[in-house]
Amino acid sequence: MSLIKSISGIRGTIGGKAGDGLTPIDIVKFASAYGAWVLEKTNNPKVIIGRDARLSGEMVSGLVSATLQGMGINVIDLGLSTTPTVEFAVPLEKAGGGIILTASHNPVQWNALKLLNDKGEFISDEEGKDILEKAEKEDFAFAEVKKLGTYSQINDYIERHIQHVLDLELVDVEAIKARNFKIVVDAVNSTGGIAVPMLLRALGVTEIEEMYCTPDGHFPHNPEPLPENLRDISSKLERGSYDLGIVVDPDVDRLAFINEDGSAFGEEYTLVAVADYVLSRTPGNTVSNLSSTRALRDVTEKRGGTYNASAVGEVNVVNQMKAVNAIIGGEGNGGIIYPTSHYGRDALVGIGLFLTHLANFGKTISRLRATYPNYHISKNKIELTPEIDVEKILLEIKKKYKSHPINDIDGVKIEFEKEWVHLRKSNTEPIIRIYSESESEATAEHLAKKLIADIKEVVNASMI
Repeated sequence: MSLIKSISGIRGTIGGKAGDGLTPIDIVKFASAYGAWVLEKTNNPKVIIGRDARLSGEMVSGLVSATLQGMGINVIDLGLSTTPTVEFAVPLEKAGGGIILTASHNPVQWNALKLLNDKGEFISDEEGKDILEKAEKEDFAFAEVKKLGTYSQINDYIERHIQHVLDLELVDVEAIKARNFKIVVDAVNSTGGIAVPMLLRALGVTEIEEMYCTPDGHFPHNPEPLPENLRDISSKLERGSYDLGIVVDPDVDRLAFINEDGSAFGEEYTLVAVADYVLSRTPGNTVSNLSSTRALRDVTEKRGGTYNASAVGEVNVVNQMKAVNAIIGGEGNGGIIYPTSHYGRDALVGIGLFLTHLANFGKTISRLRATYPNYHISKNKIELTPEIDVEKILLEIKKKYKSHPINDIDGVKIEFEKEWVHLRKSNTEPIIRIYSESESEATAEHLAKKLIADIKEVVNASMI
């Protein structure tokens, strides 16, 4: 069993003993700490909740709702929903915060509580630490019987969210409709199975092949939208006469596309393509995290804007976007953040913008992909023993490569001509993750191996 407490929420596998897995006791304790924080921070006793379709969702939702009511907080339950829909709803309902009950791309045995502030954005590092401390110390009190919170449901927020997408200036419904797209959707039997076909129909798409769109929580494959997990939809596109495939994760904040020939458009290139379209209409700056493809920088500079990198993590991307007034940003995992809509990764907004881009492009999705720089990212890691000082290793690597541009806001990222290597330490185990990118797959692998050798050299030298 696993239980991971972090500044963004609590995540774990269902079952086991309290403190070892995501048990009812852990859920109640953590929801109580969050409720206490909302009452202190906003003095607004209202919280929005929503969940993906995973099997434990109804149980977790019931516990969270009852706990918040016990704190004297009024709960508005959106039921089966998406992460961006809950984010969208919080400010519209003038709530003090929101909780999304989803373990995102994690397998079926996992669930989590993702925490939002009163803007519908993920809480900050400092706020997360405050909530963790409250949970640890059980620093919360419950309401008297006459001051218990209320419970109500709103069942049409996905429809409202979709209407919001249609109303975005850069989403051209008529252009999409005119292309008569034939689209296959893989929503991994979660809430994307409700939201994505509904959005496509609203955009005028009439030929939709729904794969795994029954929101019953029985994931038919690993829910992370990576090519190795998407063989079924790829095979269907290979065999059929479809224009593209759309894939979302269980809570619909990550978005990937499949080309008409069954090949992957590339999750990293979701943001690149959407940013290219947005920049063509509204020039400005962009942001992605340090481990995302250089292609975003290339298209940004080609369009006359400035690219900026942030530390890994959605809240860090959002903070950097605000700092540089970015018009679009996100993460290389298929996460689109479009501030004109809201500051959160949103696959529905991404679909509206991407299909408009593809409709205006007028050719196949694979031809669109071919217009962008072709980089390859290699992902590796090196496991170390617990007594090794990881920070010291990273410092030595910085010294070794001091003649190259280095970014150390999140580990160490070393820039080469058109290549980079990013070293990040794990927060939970003695591991250094090594991400490298190059125009050549072989060169990306070589860069990773070179840095692994450098790390081993530093480790060996420290033991002499």
